[in-house]
Amino acid sequence: MTKQELLDQIREEASGYFARGEFYCSEAVAQTINNLLGKPYDENIVKMASGFPIGMGKSGCVCGAVSGGQMALGMVYGRVHGEPMKEEMFPAAAQLHDYVMDEYGSNCCRVITRKWAGDNFMSPERKRHCVEITGKVAEWIANKLIEDGKITVE
Repeated sequence: MTKQELLDQIREEASGYFARGEFYCSEAVAQTINNLLGKPYDENIVKMASGFPIGMGKSGCVCGAVSGGQMALGMVYGRVHGEPMKEEMFPAAAQLHDYVMDEYGSNCCRVITRKWAGDNFMSPERKRHCVEITGKVAEWIANKLIEDGKITVE
């Protein structure tokens, strides 16, 4: 599989989970990246992402796709008790933050979706917008992992 084919597949997988209602944004990103990595974490890992959709439990704060993306980066660059912080963790997390800022002007769900304020996440347009962000974040993470040599492609 080529790099672009893999990135397209990752974007579609994450978007698909959300579009079909199987997962929300944060869960979809975490599940997709765990799958990409060959499931180094039990399927229950997605439960850790369940409080983050729609800006942390519908509060409108940090975009759930970004939160799920940060968790996904931790799957690769994170540490366990007793290990020193891996040098790549903070720059990778900052790069994801900056990517979303550049694309959407904010990392805040409320700001990114202000066009649909008050719809309580009911409009199909808002869902499409968030599904797109979810896919793009998963794709960005997959690309980062490829660039850093954590995932190999043709």
